[in-house]
Amino acid sequence: MLSQKTRYSIRALQHLADCHRQGPVRLDTIAAAQNIPRKFLTVILSELVREGVVNSTRGRDGGYELALDPVDVRYGDIIRLTRGSLALVPCAARNAHEHCNNCLPEAECRLRGLMLTLRDEMAAMLDKVSLADPIRLEPSFEGVAELV
Repeated sequence: MLSQKTRYSIRALQHLADCHRQGPVRLDTIAAAQNIPRKFLTVILSELVREGVVNSTRGRDGGYELALDPVDVRYGDIIRLTRGSLALVPCAARNAHEHCNNCLPEAECRLRGLMLTLRDEMAAMLDKVSLADPIRLEPSFEGVAELV
């Protein structure tokens, strides 16, 4: 699952993409619109500024805005910046590979093979979709009968 930090980062960047080229957006505006705690958002946006994804402007008319065009910000990159990897298990990470504890040797582990395939498919999809692409809203799962 995505961490809370990653989910907040994506929502903040989506908000900034929606406001692209309209000038800096105040932190309080983003926090309120995206239901993100102000202190957490401050930390997230500071990290995104350091990474060059977001610009910040101080002063009365200051705020935050995307440093890049929304078409140049891919969801895969956002997740890698905030989570470090797209892999669901440490042994399937391409850039942050670690051996799993209490597991089989990697050459014998079919779960690792499956997770590498999943990671590659997910990366391919997330690296195609940018902040400029429309995302279809899906209905809530509330009220859907559970499978027995």
